[in-house]
Amino acid sequence: MTHASHDLLGGIKPQPETRSDEIDLGKLFAVLWRGKLWISLCGLIALMAGFYYAFVIAIPMYTTNATVALESRQEQIVDIESVVSGLPGDQVAINTELEVLRSRRLMGKVVSDLGLVQDPEFNSRLRTPSAFSLNAIAGFVTENIFGQTPTPRAASEEAITDSVVDALLARVSVANIRQSYVFRISVVSQDPQKAAQIANRLAELYIEDQITLKFEKTVQATEWLTERVADLQIELETAEGQLKDFSSNTDLISPEGLIALNRQLKDLRDRQADITALRDAAVLRVATLDAALQTGDTIQMVEAADTAELTRLLTDDGIAMSADAFATRYGEILTRAELERGRYIAQLDAIEVSINQISDSIATQSDELVQLQQFQREADASGLIYEFFLSRLKETSVQQGLQQAESRILSNAVVPNDPSAPRKPMVLMLSLILGLFVGAGLVLFRELSQNTFRLAEDLEAKTGYAVIGQVPVIPSRGRKKVLTYLKEKPNSAAAEAIRNLRTSLLLANLDKAPQVIMSTSSIPGEGKTTQSIALAQNLAGLGKNVLLIEGDIRRRVMSEYFDIPEKSGFLSVMLGDITLDEALTSLPDMKFDVMLGETSQTNAADIFSSDRFAAFLGMLRKKYDYIIIDTPPVLAVTDARILGRWVDTTIYTVKWDSTSHRQVLDGLKAFEQVNVKVAGLVLAQISARGMKRYGYGDSYGAYQSYYQS
Repeated sequence: MTHASHDLLGGIKPQPETRSDEIDLGKLFAVLWRGKLWISLCGLIALMAGFYYAFVIAIPMYTTNATVALESRQEQIVDIESVVSGLPGDQVAINTELEVLRSRRLMGKVVSDLGLVQDPEFNSRLRTPSAFSLNAIAGFVTENIFGQTPTPRAASEEAITDSVVDALLARVSVANIRQSYVFRISVVSQDPQKAAQIANRLAELYIEDQITLKFEKTVQATEWLTERVADLQIELETAEGQLKDFSSNTDLISPEGLIALNRQLKDLRDRQADITALRDAAVLRVATLDAALQTGDTIQMVEAADTAELTRLLTDDGIAMSADAFATRYGEILTRAELERGRYIAQLDAIEVSINQISDSIATQSDELVQLQQFQREADASGLIYEFFLSRLKETSVQQGLQQAESRILSNAVVPNDPSAPRKPMVLMLSLILGLFVGAGLVLFRELSQNTFRLAEDLEAKTGYAVIGQVPVIPSRGRKKVLTYLKEKPNSAAAEAIRNLRTSLLLANLDKAPQVIMSTSSIPGEGKTTQSIALAQNLAGLGKNVLLIEGDIRRRVMSEYFDIPEKSGFLSVMLGDITLDEALTSLPDMKFDVMLGETSQTNAADIFSSDRFAAFLGMLRKKYDYIIIDTPPVLAVTDARILGRWVDTTIYTVKWDSTSHRQVLDGLKAFEQVNVKVAGLVLAQISARGMKRYGYGDSYGAYQSYYQS
C-alpha cells in the first residue's frame, strides 16, 4: 500500500519499499559490516578448530612416488616374430596398463608379500576401538538399555584380506604423466618407510607380472603348437596318400591334352556347321528337281537342273529334240543330287558320333582333373599349414626363457622426510575462509529471515509512514516503577525519546496542535500504555492540563501503574451516574489526571460509536489542554478504529524486533479502511544491547550514553 497524502505532521509520508530483482551491493556490504563481529567470531572458531585438527587430531601422512616407464618398442634377442607381441603404446594400451597396476590381484600380492594383514593401519580389526565410535555407542545402548551383549561376528580370512586390499587401494594412486609413457605410483601411509616399501614392491610386482604372463603364454603356445603340428602332419600324410591313390587309379591326360580335345571338338563342330549348310542345299536341290520332274515341263526342268547340257537339248521353242535323251540326262542329274545329299547326311552322322565321343571324354577327364586338382590343393594347403605351424613351434621353443617385460622401473620410491598431510598452513587458511563464509552466511540468513523491525528507516520503507519517535526500553522492573524512573531520571534516554515524540506531535501543525491523542498498537505488549503515561507526564511538565483516559476497558491494566483504588470510570460519567470530578484521579507527583475504565455489559465498540461519547469527549476538550486515550490493540478489537474518528491524531506503536511485518501492515490497513489517519509510528522498547548484537551499535550508541548519564 502507498501513502502519498499529507499527514498531520505536515509532510509527505515516505513511499513504501518496492521489490527489485537487483542486488543492492551497498546494503549487502552494510549487512556484512554490521555482522562483522559474528563473522569474525565464526572465523576465529573455525580457525581454532582447524588448528586443533591440524596440530592435535590429524595423524601425519607421508607420500612417496615410484615411476615406471612403458617400453613401447623392444628389440628381440632373436630376429623372429614374437609369439607375445609388445604393447602398441596408444592411449588404450596405456589405460589398460593403468588398470593392471590398480588391479586387486597385484594389490593382493603386495598385501601378502609385506604382511599388511597384520598391520593395524590397513586392518581396522587390529585397532583399539574408540570409545566414541558409532559401534561403541551402539554396543553401549544395546547392552545397557536392551540388556543384550553384542556378540562380534568372526570374519573369514578372505573377508579380512579383501578389507585390507580395499584399504590399500584407498592409499595407492596410479597416474600417467601427460605426453609420456611413464606411470607414477603414489602411496600414502602413516609410516614413511612403509610407504616406500609398498610403492617399490608394487612396481616390482608389475614388472614380474609382465614377464610371468609372457612366459606362461609362451609355454601354453608351445604345448598347443606341438599338438597342432602332430595333427597337421597326419592330415598332410592323409592328403598326399589320397592324391597318390587317385593318380595311380585313373587314366588322366595332362591339362594340355584336355585343351587339345576341346580344340578338336570345336573344329568338329565348325565342320558340322559347314556340312549341315551343304546338306540343306542338297536337300533343297533334290526337292526342286523332283518338283520340276513332276510337272513334266521341260522349261521348268531345265531351270531346276541349271545345267548347260539340258539347255543344248532344247529347241528354240523350248521342246526337247530327243525326249529320251532329255529324260535320261535329267535322271542322271537327279541321281547325282540324291547321291550328294546322301553323302552329306552320312558325313553329318559320322561327325555327330565323333562329337559325342570327344564330349564324353572331355567331361570324364574334366571331372577327374577337378578331383585331382582338389586333392593337390588339399595336399598343398596341408603342407603350407604344417610348415607354418612347425616354424611357429620352433620360434616359440626358441623364445622360451628369452621374454622381456614391456616396462621398466624408472625410479624407486624414496623414504619421505616430511609429512604430506595435513598441510597445516592450508588447513588453517581454509578453516578461516570457511568460518568467514559460514559467518557471512549466518548473518545474511539472519537478515533475510528477519520479519520484525529494528531500524526506523526499515519501518518507514515497509509501511510508508514516518517514524516520529524511537523509544528505548525503560530499565525498570514492574509497571509502578516506570513513572518513578522517568521522574527520577529526566535526562535518561527514555525521557529524552519521549520529549522528541512530544516535540514531533506539537510542532507538526503550528497553527493548531493536536488536543486529543490516541495511542494504539497492533497487538498487546508493545509498550503503548507505558508510552501514553510517559507522554502524559511529559506534556504535564509543560504546565498544561493533561488527562489520561484508559480506553482499554477489557483488560484494564492502568491501575497497575498507579497506586489508586478501584473506582468508577468514564462510562459512569457518560451515563450520568457520577460527575466528572468524581471519576477523575489527580496525581500531584505526575501533574496530570487519570480516568480509569470500567467493566460494562455493553459492547465497547457500541459505547465509542455513540453520540454520548462524542459529547463526553467534547466536554473534556473544554477542560483539558491535552487528552491522551490509551486504546486496545487494533488487531485485537475494533475499538481503536472507532475512536479514531473522534481524536485529532493517532500514534501507532511498534515494538522493536518483536512485531512482525504482517501485523503492522494489517493494523495500518485497518485504519485506512475507515479513513483514520495515523500521524506517525513509534518504534518502542529499543534494546541498546540488542542493537549492538545485531551490528547497529554504531547508529544507536547515543542510547548507551544516555544510560550512563
